[in-house]
Amino acid sequence: MNSIKASWFGILGVSLFTVATILGGLQIASYSHISQLISESYAIGTPYGIQLRYLFFFPSGLFIALFTYYAAKALPKSTLSNVGFAGMGVFYGFATIVVSIFPCDQGCNQNLIEPSLSQFIHNLAGLLTYTIVPFCLLILGIQARKWTNGKWVSYSGIAFALISIFFVGTLSSNTHSNFIGLYQRIIEGSILSWILICSFYFSTLHKNHTA
Repeated sequence: MNSIKASWFGILGVSLFTVATILGGLQIASYSHISQLISESYAIGTPYGIQLRYLFFFPSGLFIALFTYYAAKALPKSTLSNVGFAGMGVFYGFATIVVSIFPCDQGCNQNLIEPSLSQFIHNLAGLLTYTIVPFCLLILGIQARKWTNGKWVSYSGIAFALISIFFVGTLSSNTHSNFIGLYQRIIEGSILSWILICSFYFSTLHKNHTA
């Protein structure tokens, strides 16, 4: 049962995050997914920011946190796997909940001119996410080699981890780039893609156990 719960929570979390990201861009005229951050689409003062935060991003974060919890329980006991999933659950799942409750200021105040408390918490959560989660993904990718039929999960985890680490570095080196939105979406897409792959892996694992 843990494997099927992990599968469904992972798929739901990824789906809600993806839909929210797309809808967020549609509500604002001239919004660019290439040059603007995802957070700008649900910042304070945006037309449907509250709905996006509490109907999409908040439950997405909760579902991803639940995915990591049940994923760890579905696998053979391993300290490194537990560390990887715990890090992802806290710094991606719960961090998504935190940034939903504490959105950034309108326009995301990238120059940090008199930022609000909400902006400060939002930025701190984002910093921790991009600093820690790619390495958690790398740990899980390496550990997945030991999982039953986990080679594809392992290869994809390592690849997506390296991609996300590279683009976190690229993003950090120039936070005013015209491609900042693209870099962020590559990072988020890498993490979410692996969660989706892992979710389908757990679905297959469940079917094999019940066959």
